[in-house]
Amino acid sequence: MKLEYSITKQDENKTIKEILLSHFQISHRLLTTLKKENSIFLNDSPSFLYYSVKENDKIAILFDYEEDNSNIVPKEMKLSIVYEDEAYLVVNKPSGIPVHPSILHYEDSLSNGIAFYFGQIGLRKKIRPVNRIDKDTSGLVVFAKNEYVQECLIRQMKTDMFQKTYFAIAEGFLEEKQGTINLPIARKENSIIERCVSSSGSPSVTHYKVLGEKFYHNLPISIVECTLETGRTHQIRVHLSYIGHPLLGDDLYGGNVNFIKRQALHSFQISFVHPISKEAVCYEAPLPEDLKTFLI
Repeated sequence: MKLEYSITKQDENKTIKEILLSHFQISHRLLTTLKKENSIFLNDSPSFLYYSVKENDKIAILFDYEEDNSNIVPKEMKLSIVYEDEAYLVVNKPSGIPVHPSILHYEDSLSNGIAFYFGQIGLRKKIRPVNRIDKDTSGLVVFAKNEYVQECLIRQMKTDMFQKTYFAIAEGFLEEKQGTINLPIARKENSIIERCVSSSGSPSVTHYKVLGEKFYHNLPISIVECTLETGRTHQIRVHLSYIGHPLLGDDLYGGNVNFIKRQALHSFQISFVHPISKEAVCYEAPLPEDLKTFLI
């Protein structure tokens, strides 16, 4: 991938470093890497960060240098690729596999599959998931193909530019059919996995809208669309459980496990601004079969 910028009259006498920091918002850490990799060019020639520029000069940054990605074992895996370009990859993750490797999932995480795929297409880069979803949550995960794209998207995630919308099936009929749950979430005491609503927790905001209600085998259920303003671990699961409507299948937070073997949650839509083209983009993932059952 290549970034380019033409120097304007207003930029004259600034250094290349100043241009990269102001125009591209490149972090100091990434600047250090680019300098080390000799990936910064002025008028097609390698250049230094402190070189002063003139009007009509052209700055270019190349991200084609290789990175050590040996920390993740490549594992062949069937990937459901929703979208791909030189900047990032959007994948529809099935339930049952984690995004990251761990002691229990050293070779069968989604990142292992991405590492194998990167090898197939000749891309030797670190594996950089931008958003994360739980092992048993299905849906969209974005992988940046270089550090610059990752930085851009993570900045967007701290604002309302990066929107994540989920499809959830909750127990019972919600009294308010549309609203916002604004309750702080913290790690539950003496647990490394479970979270809870706590005054000492981090601010957590979930916007929800009930799309439908029905009885499923005499059990009242609500089909709910949830949009995250923040992205805390287990946020939707904790919030809906706290207001008395746990997700179906979510045994950790009190959900009924008789009809589905995992929490009924699917990341079905992600939208953000493309880091290179600056255009608004939106991606969707169809509902998996185990969730479609509840709509029939």
